[in-house]
Amino acid sequence: MNSKSTPATSSFRWIICALLFFSTTFNYMDRQVISYLKEFFCTPAELGGFGWSNSDFAHLTSAFTAFYAGMTIGAGWVIDRIGTKLGLALSLIIWSIFGIANAFAGRLVVMHIFVRSAFGVGEAGNFPASIKTVAEWFPKRERAFATGIFNSGSNFGAMIAALFVPWCLIHFGDQQGWKMAFILTGAAGFLWLFFWFWLYDPPNKQKRLSKAEYDYIHIDDETSADVQTGDQTKKVSWPKLFGYRQLWAFVVGKFMTDGIWWFYLFWLPDYLKKQFGMTKHEVMLPTFIVYGVAIIGSIYGGSIPMTLIKKGMEVYKARMTAMFLIALFPLIVLTTQYFGNVGHFGKMAAVLAIATICIGTAAHQAWSANLFTTVSDMFPKKAVGSVTGIGTFAGGIGGVITQLLAGGLTDAFKENPQHAYLIMFIVCALSYLIAWGLMKALVPRHKPITDL
Repeated sequence: MNSKSTPATSSFRWIICALLFFSTTFNYMDRQVISYLKEFFCTPAELGGFGWSNSDFAHLTSAFTAFYAGMTIGAGWVIDRIGTKLGLALSLIIWSIFGIANAFAGRLVVMHIFVRSAFGVGEAGNFPASIKTVAEWFPKRERAFATGIFNSGSNFGAMIAALFVPWCLIHFGDQQGWKMAFILTGAAGFLWLFFWFWLYDPPNKQKRLSKAEYDYIHIDDETSADVQTGDQTKKVSWPKLFGYRQLWAFVVGKFMTDGIWWFYLFWLPDYLKKQFGMTKHEVMLPTFIVYGVAIIGSIYGGSIPMTLIKKGMEVYKARMTAMFLIALFPLIVLTTQYFGNVGHFGKMAAVLAIATICIGTAAHQAWSANLFTTVSDMFPKKAVGSVTGIGTFAGGIGGVITQLLAGGLTDAFKENPQHAYLIMFIVCALSYLIAWGLMKALVPRHKPITDL
C-alpha cells in the first residue's frame, strides 16, 4: 500500500464531508418529528388528540419506510446518472416540501400516510448520494471515518428533534404545535441548498481543490478503471450487478440491521413513556442523550478500520474485523428490561435502561458507518449509487417489518407493554451478529470488482 501521507496543502474534502453531515442532519430532524407526536396522535379525540391506535401509527411509519425503501433503488440509479450535486439537492427539495405539507394533512391517518409516503420518496436520495460523494472525495482508508462523520448527522438531527418538537408543543400548544413542528423543520433544510450549490462540485471540476489533495484522494484507486479509463460515466448493468455475492452481502447486512435503527427512532419516546411513565417533556433529555452518545459511536466506529489499515491490514479484513467487534456490543441490550425494572432498581431503573440503549444505538451507528463503506470497498465508483440504493431498499423492507412488529406487539400487550419491548430488544441485540455471519459466508475473501 502506498504510504504517502495526507497532504498538508489543503483539506477541502472535509468541507464536503461537513456538507453531507448537515444534509443528513436535516434529513433526520425532519424524519424524527413524527415520533415525538405519537402521544398526541394516539390521544383519544375527546381529549383533543387524533384518536389513533398504536397500529395506526405503525402503519404510518411503515408506509414512510416502504416508500423510502422502494425509492432508494430509483434514487441510486438516478444519482449515478445525473450526479451527486443535482441528485442530493433535488432529494432535499422534495422531502422538505412534503415535510411542510404534513402540517396540512388534518386528522385522518390516511392523509398523513399519503404525505409521509411522498416525504419518504424525497428522503430516499440522501444516502445513495452521500455514499457516492464519499467514494468520489475520499481514499479508501478514510471512507469509513468520513461516512461515520456525515452519518452522525442522523443522530444530531434526532437530538434537535428531541428538543425542538416538544418545545413546539409546549410553546404553541398541542393543536398548533404539531403543525409548527412540521413547518419549521421542513423549511430549515432550504438553508442548506445555498451552501451546497456554492461549495460543491465533483473533484475533477472543483477549483478549490489542490493538485496534492486530488492525487491523495485517488491514491488507492486500485486497478481502477474509474480514474484510469474514465468509465465512471458508463452505465451499470443491473442484471450483472445482481450476480455478485458482494451485492447480496450488503443487502443482507442492511436488511438485518436497518430496522433496528428505525425502531429506536420511532419507538424510543413511546417506550420511555410506557415503561417509566415519562411525560412528553421528560423524554426530551434521555432521547437527547441517547442520540448524542450515538454520535460518538458513528465517528469512533468509522475510525477503527482506518487505524487497522494504517497498521497494514488489508481493507476488507479491517472492515469486517471492526464490524465483528461492533456487533458484540448490542448484546448488552438484552439486559435493558432487567435494568429497567423499577421494582429492582427504583429511581435508577430508567438511567440503567437508557444507558444500555445508548450502547445499542452507538453500536448501530458504528456498524452502519462501516457497512455503507463496504460498497465503495467492493464496487467501482460508477456503481456506488446503484448498490447503495439497492441495499437501502432491503434495509427499508427490514424497517417495515420491524415497525409492524413493534405496532402489533404493543397493541397485543397493551396491558403489559414491557413484554412487547422485551421481544423487541431481543431482536435488537441479536441482529448484528447474525448479519455479520451471513455477510462473511457470502464474501469470505474480498476481491475488487472491475468488470462491471
